[in-house]
Amino acid sequence: MKRLLLRLSLLLSLGLATAAPAESPASPPAEAIRMLGPKPPATVKRVVTLVPSLTETVLALGAGSTLVGVSRFDEAKEVAKLPRVGGFVNPSVEAVLRLKPDLVLVQPGPGNQRPVETLAELGAPVMLLPLRSVADTEAAIEAVGAALGKKKEARALVERIEATRARIRQAAKGRPSPRVLLVYGFEPLVVAGPGSFADELLKDAGALNVAGDAGSAYAVLSLEHAVRARPEVVVDAADVDTGKDKTRAAPGLDTARWVDVPSLALLQPGPSLARGLEELFTLLHPAPPRAP
Repeated sequence: MKRLLLRLSLLLSLGLATAAPAESPASPPAEAIRMLGPKPPATVKRVVTLVPSLTETVLALGAGSTLVGVSRFDEAKEVAKLPRVGGFVNPSVEAVLRLKPDLVLVQPGPGNQRPVETLAELGAPVMLLPLRSVADTEAAIEAVGAALGKKKEARALVERIEATRARIRQAAKGRPSPRVLLVYGFEPLVVAGPGSFADELLKDAGALNVAGDAGSAYAVLSLEHAVRARPEVVVDAADVDTGKDKTRAAPGLDTARWVDVPSLALLQPGPSLARGLEELFTLLHPAPPRAP
């Protein structure tokens, strides 16, 4: 349930609603990393994150000791005892300010714009880090690394992600290109669309994203659209099965190969993207069964 709430929060923050129309609007233009509020100190010692992907980034940089507060969705054992400061779209301004942060790391979205602006107005240095694409994610890692005095570590993380992408692209060469639908939720049917990091990872893994023309990074499709797309593989990244039976029984979708994501790595735009890509490649290109 916790993961479901996080995913819904993220989707809502990106401008989706559960009552979205059958076809989503065009993706908004790419955002840049921005600072709000006062300038952070030269040495940042107290960091609050409002989304697990950015917590993961701080931990992967070896700066976990700077974390003093995280969102209620964070599950990493390293932050299990830290104060919770609310959700992605509704962080508690009071809870964050009580922690006297040197820096607040935020994935921006329409859903959290007002509380984040309030934080900055009340004196908290806020770094806004878009995480829509792989490039966004890598830029965020570098920016957080620079802010925390971990530039070399950040560069190494980005290089590891890119090395994995290059290796997987090479491995995908010469293999069949399955038609894939990656699903985040069934009611409504929310899928990975163009411009999302998942769309990029599907391409890296040698797949054709059948929602690549959906017009939005997190597209809400009608069932009819999904049927017309004729996916050969459906990657189930949803947390709950509500609406799944109806989707799975639809003509054409009932003959597709359905697979579940094995972890959150494919869902969090952070340092674990490389692992998520490796998992995705294995899902799409399973090893043939051994002869008895």
